[in-house]
Amino acid sequence: MLDELAKAGRYLGQSMRLMVGVPEYSTYVTHMETNHPDQPVMSYEEFFRERQEARYGGNGRIGRCC
Repeated sequence: MLDELAKAGRYLGQSMRLMVGVPEYSTYVTHMETNHPDQPVMSYEEFFRERQEARYGGNGRIGRCC
């Protein structure tokens, strides 16, 4: 039962992060190691910054066109 609660908590946390636009770093690392083993993996800080810029735009832009 405790194992099931922990699993539900992980899924809830993942769902909440995805709802606000923060993808899982561990999913990214697994994807890179599996599909692109010849390419370097970004650090968590680089990954977070890249995802924020992709979502909200870089260069000081606040809004999006669409």
